[in-house]
Amino acid sequence: MTKRKMKGLRIVLLAIAVAGSCAAADLTGNWVVTDPLNDGTVRRAYFDLKQEGDRITGHIRLTQFYYNITESTGGPDGFTVTGTMKDDKVVRRVTYEGKLVGDDLHLLARHGKGIPAIEMLAHRAPPGEGAMPPKLPLPALHKVSYNGLAKTPPMGWNSWNKLASRVDDAAVRAAADAMASNGMKEAGYLYVNIDDTWQGERDAQGYILPNKKFPDMKALADYVHSKGLKIGIYSSPGPNTCAGYEGSYAHEEQDARTYAQWGIDYLKYDWCGARNIYADDEMQAVYQKMGDALAASGRPIVYSLCQYGRADVWKWGPEVGGNLWRTTGDIRDSWESMSKIGFSQSDLAPYAGPGHWNDPDMLEIGNGRMTNIEYQTHMSLWSILAAPLLAGNDLQHMSPEILAMLTNHDVIAVDQDPAGKQGRCLWKSGEQEAWVKDLADGSRAIGIFNRADDSADVRVKWPDLGFKKAPHHARDLWSHTTVKVKGPEYAATVPGHGVVLLLVGK
Repeated sequence: MTKRKMKGLRIVLLAIAVAGSCAAADLTGNWVVTDPLNDGTVRRAYFDLKQEGDRITGHIRLTQFYYNITESTGGPDGFTVTGTMKDDKVVRRVTYEGKLVGDDLHLLARHGKGIPAIEMLAHRAPPGEGAMPPKLPLPALHKVSYNGLAKTPPMGWNSWNKLASRVDDAAVRAAADAMASNGMKEAGYLYVNIDDTWQGERDAQGYILPNKKFPDMKALADYVHSKGLKIGIYSSPGPNTCAGYEGSYAHEEQDARTYAQWGIDYLKYDWCGARNIYADDEMQAVYQKMGDALAASGRPIVYSLCQYGRADVWKWGPEVGGNLWRTTGDIRDSWESMSKIGFSQSDLAPYAGPGHWNDPDMLEIGNGRMTNIEYQTHMSLWSILAAPLLAGNDLQHMSPEILAMLTNHDVIAVDQDPAGKQGRCLWKSGEQEAWVKDLADGSRAIGIFNRADDSADVRVKWPDLGFKKAPHHARDLWSHTTVKVKGPEYAATVPGHGVVLLLVGK
């Protein structure tokens, strides 16, 4: 070979090598981060990237979240991308730093100032893996027949507030044992509800299986039933639940049949991942689809819509077979969260009634971040609201004071009154409010609330509470004592963040 030919060959080989290294350094592709969990499931995050010079576009899918990459800097040797998604009125953002090292994408998740960054390692995935599934046709709107359930607001326990992803078969059995033996069952608490993170994979026919934490869901349901209680479960109309587990998207009928076969009595159906596929104005049809599936399952199952008060759900919840519907975002165990939610419900009173309830979210009573006075306000307000009473605390290790609060039969009777009327705010002066609930026998429950930090002397005239004349006496439902009433107004000293809850006869 001549020197000229050898030189030409070296140039060609060099060009091929340079081209190959450039191709290897290109960020373009579908990348997946795989995180095996102890329950036998796998959590995956997808980064579908396209590199065009110094610009990176594409999408990031993190369980229930789907972000468009809106900002980027750098390239394979070091880059930063920011993903954005709009969720109702909230704009969510995520930021990742990363660089390509060999065949792996090293990522660093930045979640905000003061929060430690999280290191992640991504590998190439087949094109299209992890993409959002296409929107399936939705049914024409029609009325789903009322299932005859929840004639008074459902009462029970839900695993999320205390256990979150730590819920398992043993914890559910323990909750059922406690509820059956500590007086809660006799007080009306019946539902033992498993929230998110119970799901495993689907079998070859598409049927949902529980994960390792729940080895036999039917056996668990049988155990709860043996205690004279009922059992609930959780899913989402999206492909993923809030915690990233398998949702019911495109499997509504299968899942409803599975729940019926297991012996499930209650379904909480959480919007979460569905927001990446459907718009809010399609929400009614989406929830109707599961309402139809439950109606056809052959088992009576309470249907709880969890979509955070979006799309004025209280106006159409009964039409899709809903027995209760969330009216707010998630509650937290704090005075600020509980009071903001509870005291905002007055205008929704016309939409509540037997079989169909406004749901301001679960009880935080006993979880430790509010005072007992504040928890007493929580219980009083939820009862006046005719709200579902779903405890969310550790039922095995609560104090006698918390147990007495949750099982106060007089207060529960206000919540469970068969007339099913939700109370309203009828009087307000500064940070003091009076809420009134009409009861089936003609009597009224009255909550005098003090939202201020310090105690306050409250005076409210009886006509402002809907009375034509002053009653002669009332019953204090927390002290279980008779209160003599004198004059044209009611006067009481109410502690800061506290309540006086009265039952006043005809």
